[in-house]
This record gives sequence, C-alpha cells and structure tokens, in this order.
Amino acid sequence: MSTARGTKTEKRSIFARLVLFIRQIVSELKKVVRPTRSELTTYASVVLVFVLIVMAFIALFDFGIGLLIQWVFG
Repeated sequence: MSTARGTKTEKRSIFARLVLFIRQIVSELKKVVRPTRSELTTYASVVLVFVLIVMAFIALFDFGIGLLIQWVFG
C-alpha cells in the first residue's frame, strides 16, 4: 500500500492498531494540565455568574414579551 509521500507501509493487525491507539491515548493524557483549587474556584465562579446573567436576561425578556402580548390581546 502506498501513501501520498510514496513510501510503502504494511497494514497492521487489528490488535496492533488497538495497542497503538491506547498508547496514543495515554501519551495525550500525560499532557493534560489540571487546574489548581484556586483556578477551579475562579472558573466555577465565572461560569455561575455568566449563567445567572443569562438567566436574568431571558427572564426579563420573557416578562417583557408577556406584558406586550397581554397589552395587544388583553
């Protein structure tokens, strides 16, 4: 089998491909950097504040649409 670069590669067995896949997963997981406790607290706080802001915006928008519909059809 030839590839785009013109070199020949042999087809690996399913077991060899599975072992290679697992090795690649382990090597990628070793690159993962876990956040510290303070970073995690900061990230969680930012997410919660953002969710609360979006909830407030949607609630006000829903309330305004409700008042508008009540005024038009009321």
